Amino acid sequence: MAPTKSYFVVLDFGIMKTNTSGKGKPIGLVAAISIGIGGMIGAGIFSIFGVGAQIAGNAVYLSFIIAGVVALFCAYSYAKLGSTFPSAGGPVEFLVRGFGSGTISGGFNILLWVGYIFALALYARAFASYAVTFFPNLNTSVLLYIFMNVIIVVFVLVDIIGAKAVGRSEILIVGVKLAILVLFIIVGSIFIKPALLTASQWPSSSNILFAAGILFLGYEGFGLITNATEDMTEPKKMLPKAIYLSIIIVIAIYALIAFTVLGNLGVDKIIEAKDYALAAAAKPFLGNIGFGVMAIAALFSTASAINATLYGGANISYVLAKNGQLPIQFNRRTWHGSTEGLFITAVLVLIFANFFQLGGIAMLGSAAFLIIYGSVNIAHLKLCKETGGNKYIILASTLLILLAFILLIYYLSKHSMTTLITLIIVVCLCFLAELILQKIVGRKMLSKSSQTKP
Repeated sequence: MAPTKSYFVVLDFGIMKTNTSGKGKPIGLVAAISIGIGGMIGAGIFSIFGVGAQIAGNAVYLSFIIAGVVALFCAYSYAKLGSTFPSAGGPVEFLVRGFGSGTISGGFNILLWVGYIFALALYARAFASYAVTFFPNLNTSVLLYIFMNVIIVVFVLVDIIGAKAVGRSEILIVGVKLAILVLFIIVGSIFIKPALLTASQWPSSSNILFAAGILFLGYEGFGLITNATEDMTEPKKMLPKAIYLSIIIVIAIYALIAFTVLGNLGVDKIIEAKDYALAAAAKPFLGNIGFGVMAIAALFSTASAINATLYGGANISYVLAKNGQLPIQFNRRTWHGSTEGLFITAVLVLIFANFFQLGGIAMLGSAAFLIIYGSVNIAHLKLCKETGGNKYIILASTLLILLAFILLIYYLSKHSMTTLITLIIVVCLCFLAELILQKIVGRKMLSKSSQTKP
């Protein structure tokens, strides 16, 4: 599966769009909003809800709202940069524009690739957590690792077969998934127990904010819309509307899902079933059938996210290698024409999935993407004359991201030092690798004029 000259991938939480000509039908507002919603409401809600509830308790819906507000501020830079510099590269393009072709932009772009590795590890672990619920009488701890590793290997093989095997059903899966979630909200709201939602049971405000820092990962997918600007009819008008509307819709859906889960299950039972909380929440009012339907929805959601993100992650590594930001080995052809980047990505995913718990992976992913979003804001500050952006809004967004990042780091320092040390090592390695690549090995990042699409 070799990337071709006219191919680009929009990747993230369970949706992928391909464009083989650039002359196809332009993307309208509804389609652009769908890309954003599909990108955000993917495997994230199934995999991180329990982690957030464990920290924020029955106020986790407030954490989702706070994280969504931070995402709305982040969206300002993406909307301005995307409409000024329409490109399939999205944040990769913004970072190069803002920081130039050097170690800084290269390090951030490698971290972006690593962020997708964290996301893939999260999806694999979430897939396995829901899959083992269908085998209650077997050794679930062993099955968890079997499912987790097998699902990655399966989609590596699918990726090798070719692009057509990867993306045909993604949009359909996203639509089915949304329909199930909306039905869950409507039916579940009828059975809500108000006593489980009283403010007297809220944890401390710091816990609500800590959870918001982790749950930010559930909004990362809005950046997908910027990758589609080249196919929009009027990106300057359409892109901001699509980004803001998609985030607002997702905030509402996340908050309603949280409200429904909390009102039916309660915090203690959510924590007990944190790895498959949404399925467990359907059981009180829909019985075993409801549990099974939500578990199946989670399997489809996480599988489709692995499908799209593994393919996209491999292509991201191909592009970065081709443009001089990763070693040349990443775009070297191996078995069936696939790149070594695919296998390197898969191996790293398996390492993180096997050695970190779901909560730790979620925190690593959130931290990585907060760094990327903050760096995009700083790049925007350098480019605001070209974009016409408001410096005060950009600064406010940067400060909010910084605050969320500091809170997340503080929480890790108190509750998961191993995860924090891992994060520091990973970030340092990203920039060190880029520095070595450019200064010692002598590889140089291609200038914009010489870059081509994979």
